[in-house]
Amino acid sequence: MERQAKIYDVIVVGAGHAGCEAAYATAKMGFRTLLLTLNFSNIAFMPCNPSVGGPGKGHLVREVDALGGLIGRVTDLAHLQMRSLNTQKGPAVQALRAQVDKRRYQEIMLEILEREPLIYLRQGEIIDLQRAKGAAVSWRLRLSTGIIVEAPVVILAAGTFFRGTVHIGLTSFLSGPQGQHPSVSLPEKLATEGISFRRFKTGTPARLRRRSLNFDAMKEQPGEETPHGFSFWIPWKPRLQASCWLTYTNERTHEIIRKNLHLAPMYCGAIKGIGTRYCPAIEGKVVNFPNRQRHQVFIEPESAGTDEVYVSGLSSSLPEEIQEEFIRTVPGLERAEIVRPGYAIEYDVVAAEQLTPFLQLKDCPGLFCAGQINGTSGYEEAAAQGIIAGINAALYLKGESPFLPRRDEAYIGVLVDDLITKELDEPYRIMTSFAEFRLSLRQENADLRLAEYGYRYGLLSKDEYGRFLEKKERIQQIQTALEKTAFDPETEAGRKITGQAGVVLKQRISLAQLLQKPGVSFQMLQEAYDELPPVKDEGRVVENQIKYQGYLAREAKMAARLRKMEEKQIPPGFDYNTVPNLSTAAREKLARIAPLTIGQAARISGVGPADLSALLIWLEARIKR
Repeated sequence: MERQAKIYDVIVVGAGHAGCEAAYATAKMGFRTLLLTLNFSNIAFMPCNPSVGGPGKGHLVREVDALGGLIGRVTDLAHLQMRSLNTQKGPAVQALRAQVDKRRYQEIMLEILEREPLIYLRQGEIIDLQRAKGAAVSWRLRLSTGIIVEAPVVILAAGTFFRGTVHIGLTSFLSGPQGQHPSVSLPEKLATEGISFRRFKTGTPARLRRRSLNFDAMKEQPGEETPHGFSFWIPWKPRLQASCWLTYTNERTHEIIRKNLHLAPMYCGAIKGIGTRYCPAIEGKVVNFPNRQRHQVFIEPESAGTDEVYVSGLSSSLPEEIQEEFIRTVPGLERAEIVRPGYAIEYDVVAAEQLTPFLQLKDCPGLFCAGQINGTSGYEEAAAQGIIAGINAALYLKGESPFLPRRDEAYIGVLVDDLITKELDEPYRIMTSFAEFRLSLRQENADLRLAEYGYRYGLLSKDEYGRFLEKKERIQQIQTALEKTAFDPETEAGRKITGQAGVVLKQRISLAQLLQKPGVSFQMLQEAYDELPPVKDEGRVVENQIKYQGYLAREAKMAARLRKMEEKQIPPGFDYNTVPNLSTAAREKLARIAPLTIGQAARISGVGPADLSALLIWLEARIKR
């Protein structure tokens, strides 16, 4: 007898960082959302490093927060340490990085999700997925317990669980991260629906018992008192700053690793999946950099409530006894006790060319994908995809146009555009160098770029939006005051500022012009001129806008040219075989990726200027006909 299905508007499969953001977005936009997880205790679990942020990644966190997402808020409430990175470099690469209390992070995320009335949390494993009959519902999912759930929209956010295989030395077994249950039946079913997968690999280091370590032999890395956290919307309350610790490997460490490479899954042929070059295992570092005498090792706290610490820099899948041997050669770790061994994990990812720019599978209406299942690495990249998939799932149900910020609007736009246009030969990790408009995409102006969208889609409250508008007004007032207030280098205040900044001025200029001079900061002007309006955290925004206005104007012109390319749309289902003079490689890639615009086509590797010219001429000729 067929069981009666439970009906929802949206079903989110997986409650990691992508799944939590996706479910929260669809619920805030008014849709009954079932959030399914293999293990209720592991909602928002951090299976790898206990940190959030850094260059590029921190920008994503602030952008998700500006849209009304959760990762920034939860990080601020659960951080153990906060640091500002690259403060001696330009504003484009400056970023926050937090060490996070993993347990507290999960607790806070669960509290938020459970308070949301349209989110229904449930533990269960999906073993079957099929298109449902009838007009009202499009997807029917069966749980391993026999329960059937249906919804017109499903968001797959399965992380590294699809056919997960863990490797420790020559031992391999089916597993999700940290010994969790893998998902095997669902990816097999998706394959029968015509969805193709690739095999990727990631890894994690051993966890050690804190009390077994000698911190006197290491260098302390304390936290900082930062003026703000990641979130624009909740009051910033710095917590007691926990320390991290720095030590190094040595030649003895490397010797043990080299001697046992035949037992490493990466080198004995056990692992077929592709790993990320930006987070290599220690085996890879030793092999690829044979002349390096040492590598950094950071000891990072996992939680205030545990004696367990994370050993960043020593990711390994060698046998456990070998891990213990080489770990104990590192200064301060001579008597280290392993709590959990390091391992490598292989898993299935959806081949990204099957996705639209809005993270919906092209041939499966109502089926979206978000997070590491799309071939990315990192909590921040997952959260960014989660909120985009959630917003677009809700817009799909409403019958409205989909949403993705442009490359000149957000790192999120860069991330998703790169995913679907570039051929990924490794897990994708966002970098500031990937953003051609990175000076415009600074961490401190993320709300100015994206909060309007967050409010439009219902993810930001009226109160939050009202405070945002007040902030914009204060910024305008500060800029006006700087432009109208004259600076006289002969006054006491003038001599003080020029002396501090080391600049020589003879004539009167405006404070805005003065702020463009090297060495002059907004804080100097604020301390010297009472007529400037009081500010909260707007001073840095104004300072960067004025100091770099020439560069920003240049980026704006580049962005305008890009938008013209994006306005030239390619008809859905366009047959590239009809276009003469296209190269064979370009024809194949254009057909496979199916770009929506000429701008997107231009970013596909293997599509050259001559191919674009031929395509443009053919499209314009069609329009004239």
